[in-house]
Amino acid sequence: MEFLIESLETPALTKAHLADLLFEQIGLNKRESKDMIDAFFNQISDQLVEGTDVKISGFGNFQIRTKAPRPGRNPRTGEAIPIDARRVVTFHASHKLKGQIQGDSVAG
Repeated sequence: MEFLIESLETPALTKAHLADLLFEQIGLNKRESKDMIDAFFNQISDQLVEGTDVKISGFGNFQIRTKAPRPGRNPRTGEAIPIDARRVVTFHASHKLKGQIQGDSVAG
């Protein structure tokens, strides 16, 4: 099944636009479409908050990475400031997605 995304007004694909695509191309009603998109992203968010990686086959992996505390510097004043440890989300595209972006006809 192919989704047509030709009518984007902005360069960003939004949750609202994804819900509209489900409504138009799958036939779900607007409320069901919005609920499905919200549930999908809530599930991804919940897993990442718990520290669990999220792997979407053919798309990529979202991973939680813990960055260690490190010394930093205020660029305006040059003053040394500590940067606290923190958790960040990283995304690594799959080989298939990378191939599609590069226009490869055969991607993994």
